[in-house]
Amino acid sequence: MRRIFSLLAFVLAFFGTQATADNLDLKDLCNGTYSARRIYGVNPLNDGLNYAQMSPDRTQILTYSFKTGEQTGVLFDANNIKGRIRIKNIDGYIMSPDESHILLQTQTKRIYRHSATAEYYIYNVKSRTLANLSLNGPQEVPLWSKDGNMVAFVREGNLFLVKLLFNNSESQVTKDGKFNEIINGKPDWVNEEEFSFNRAFDFNADGTMLAWIRYDESQVPLYSFPWFKGMYPEKTQYADYPGTYDYKYPIAGQPNSVVKVMTFDIKSRAIREMQLPIPADGYIPRIHFTDDPLKLLVFTQNRHQNQLDIYIANPRSTECRIIVRDQAEHYITEEPYKNISLHPGGFVLMSERSGFNHLYLYDLNGTMKRQLTTGNFVVTDYYGYDEKTGTTYYASNQEGPTRKAVYKSDIKGKVVKLSTKEGTNDAIFSKNMKYFMNVYSNINTPPVTTLCDAKGKELKVLEDNQELKDKLAAIDLGERRFFSFKTQDGVELNGYMVLPPNFNEAQKYPVVMYQYSGPGSQQVLDSWYTGNMTGTLYEQYLGQRGFISVVVDGRGTGGRGRDFEQCTYLKLGQLESHDQAEAAIYLGSLPYVDKNRIGIWGWSFGGFNTLMSMSEGRGVFAAGVAVAPPTSWRYYDTVYTERFMRTPNENKEGYDVSPIGRAAQLQGHLLLCHGMADDNVHYRNIAEYSEALVQADKDFKELAYTNRNHSIYGGNTRHHLYRQITNWFVDYLQK
Repeated sequence: MRRIFSLLAFVLAFFGTQATADNLDLKDLCNGTYSARRIYGVNPLNDGLNYAQMSPDRTQILTYSFKTGEQTGVLFDANNIKGRIRIKNIDGYIMSPDESHILLQTQTKRIYRHSATAEYYIYNVKSRTLANLSLNGPQEVPLWSKDGNMVAFVREGNLFLVKLLFNNSESQVTKDGKFNEIINGKPDWVNEEEFSFNRAFDFNADGTMLAWIRYDESQVPLYSFPWFKGMYPEKTQYADYPGTYDYKYPIAGQPNSVVKVMTFDIKSRAIREMQLPIPADGYIPRIHFTDDPLKLLVFTQNRHQNQLDIYIANPRSTECRIIVRDQAEHYITEEPYKNISLHPGGFVLMSERSGFNHLYLYDLNGTMKRQLTTGNFVVTDYYGYDEKTGTTYYASNQEGPTRKAVYKSDIKGKVVKLSTKEGTNDAIFSKNMKYFMNVYSNINTPPVTTLCDAKGKELKVLEDNQELKDKLAAIDLGERRFFSFKTQDGVELNGYMVLPPNFNEAQKYPVVMYQYSGPGSQQVLDSWYTGNMTGTLYEQYLGQRGFISVVVDGRGTGGRGRDFEQCTYLKLGQLESHDQAEAAIYLGSLPYVDKNRIGIWGWSFGGFNTLMSMSEGRGVFAAGVAVAPPTSWRYYDTVYTERFMRTPNENKEGYDVSPIGRAAQLQGHLLLCHGMADDNVHYRNIAEYSEALVQADKDFKELAYTNRNHSIYGGNTRHHLYRQITNWFVDYLQK
């Protein structure tokens, strides 16, 4: 759920209209007129000197020098293909290990957050010819073998194998795949959503074996939501009668998929099940083959997710041996397996065992060779480890929880900062770690993309977003100001405010607080990508209408270490809502804030915490808007909910403290907004909560968006939604 805001920024970046002068226009904001330009589809090449990049019109894959930024070649050009097969453009690409072939992705159709079907083509770089990966239907999550001679993919829950050396012959590896029952090689809904991945298979080092995770979701309860004809897009098949979408969705306490690790001997076609000693309700969030063909790393977690075990499995003998166990008092986050990195003879693992997220180097026997980073700060990204020099490349918030910089640490522990600007920095390193592409921004500066050498020296500016800067310079914007304060409980919290243009401290202003507040999330960042829209531009739009906008990260949020983040364990929403109320009380003490005109809003977990905060008891919020909120954790999925709350049977008291449980305590004017086809936070949450409000005799307004998912967009939908949010605060905080 905390990833919803990166998805919203991604959606906004694909659209554009004309900007207005002097003032922000809401439709322009929603259509992405002020979206910053980024360089997408970058893949470092094997030579360590160049990278590949998809052209903006998606018709080419070009190569550029890491040193000069100049174009050095063309790997693919849709207008220069030989043979009978033609394609107009591509949606993505996957290089083969030796870069002689490329899988080209076309006709992509989204399924869930990380999954999609597509038609893939095998492109021969030298001959400039195309071949269909398969003629038997769309494919999912294709993967090259390590020698580049094979491609495996998933179709309708089964694994398939294509051999290039045998005229792209296709064979079916599994045959038991069935919708809503068995899935091979790709995760089910809850594993995809909450463990953040879409491919659950891998080739071994010598191309003789395939391994995959098999999901048996036959005992997972079914969830259904309605489809209507709708518009943009129009579903004509439901013009006369509505339909339904039925899929497996395990709510807290219900059965999950039963998972196994299977292997396939490509020559003998023998299928084996690994003897993995995990509980029947355990998780397998990742598998990875090592550089040893007979060593498969298998990551497992118990259902409480407070124990992470790493096994070495032999794909032929099926024997499994545990080599690493990481345990936590409360829970282990996704970071260890999301950021796992293998290198010859070992791997680098993230862990919060010290109280802060750091990097640890292991060999394949499970021996920890050394801790690569240390200190009272959080490592946010791991970029690579140089075997020859023992140098580690990573990003962390060493300069404070609101900032991120790129660093390297040598074998003796000497740390060198590579990025030069204060704010937020992200990097893509060359394969030999001698160069990197740095993307820098801060709350006032759109992203600046540069090429740098391994010492951090800037070599070239690739994109400075000057056009966006010029566009915004002509608009009346207010000051963005960071602050911190102590709550009445003595807890120090970080925040920022966006002031109206021509701000006058002698005037009393209404305040709109925006927050997300979910476990491990951060909104208070010195980054262009903070705020509800990039550049805090929706907050600026509110500022032009006379509001101060404020964002505060309360307890449970990230960037400040394990204890600050995990203090909300078993009681989601209780401390988070308390802290937002504390923030409102603090703001109300400022001479330029009208304490009787403070509102709050949020999306997803932020919507949940909006409802919790408006029902917290102190009545500090005059109005609020909750978009797509969970209203009872009993309705949300197993993996996410139980990570922080355990099951309803184990934690009845914690589950009872919810917006539904607090309905009678609601204070302030409330607007509820939800998509009726939300596969993530179901519309059920609003249906049940609104009934609780009715029975508690509470007034509210509800907006339902036809056929819209958790992101609520399509056609004019986003503009309509934000107009309702804006008007709600204008009506109840300014009149």
